[in-house]
Amino acid sequence: MLWGSTGTVASFAPDGSDPAAVGCAGLVLGGLLLLLSSRDARRLPRSRDRRDRWLCALGALGVAGYPVTFYPAVARAGVAVATVVALGSAPVFTGLLAWLAGGARPTVRWCLATAAAVLGCALLVLGPDLTGGAAPIDLLGVGLAVFAGLSYAVYALVGGRLITRGHGSDAVLGAMFGGGALLVLPVPVVVGLHGAVTPRGAAVWLYLGLVTTFLAYRLFGHGLRRTSAQVATTLTLVEPAVAAVLGVLVLGERLPLFSWGGLAVLAVALGGLVLPERHRR
Repeated sequence: MLWGSTGTVASFAPDGSDPAAVGCAGLVLGGLLLLLSSRDARRLPRSRDRRDRWLCALGALGVAGYPVTFYPAVARAGVAVATVVALGSAPVFTGLLAWLAGGARPTVRWCLATAAAVLGCALLVLGPDLTGGAAPIDLLGVGLAVFAGLSYAVYALVGGRLITRGHGSDAVLGAMFGGGALLVLPVPVVVGLHGAVTPRGAAVWLYLGLVTTFLAYRLFGHGLRRTSAQVATTLTLVEPAVAAVLGVLVLGERLPLFSWGGLAVLAVALGGLVLPERHRR
């Protein structure tokens, strides 16, 4: 739900702000806070277990890969298409990668719930285009969005794997996001943070760093203790639903019937994914 507020808050950034630079700057702030607030996070990259060190490095690459591909995808393909492709492909990639890495085969329930959630997400986000005529799709932008979905799947899966191997969630998220923050640091430095020195620009940057990165991923790490990465990435499809509702309530946007229908399908799909797990406990 916190991630769903990103677009609404970013819309208040001063004119001339580069979206990729702002997003990467938020990762730098939040990622370094995650690193510094966990003492064990600095030990994980120096773990005696070589496999854990490689997993940590792979997770950091996944963290860094998301903002440097997703924001350019938004610029080329538009917010709606990039969001649907990135968020819709992430749970699919997670399930397939977990299976290829020796995990259990995706269950029928997960496959059905994920397919329904992706459909609901697509109807929700693409509803305005479906009712008003869609613009030509930029294939490079779509490709970047797919890579963003893969990046997200990688660090979610790696994070879950390291946690199940006995590392604390705070240490895992701190190490991966601290490494990712250092990798994307050149982006805001080179591009510049125009408008960040103004009160409004600073407020946007601090919110993205403290709330949608530091706090949100701290909660995400705790969630991965009891939830598989496959289920977690599907549940995060609630992000566009929150963004759509905030757009209506805060920004005065209007959603067509297609979008409201997609919101209903998404809610049913995610409910069907979670409720059976509660009953089994």
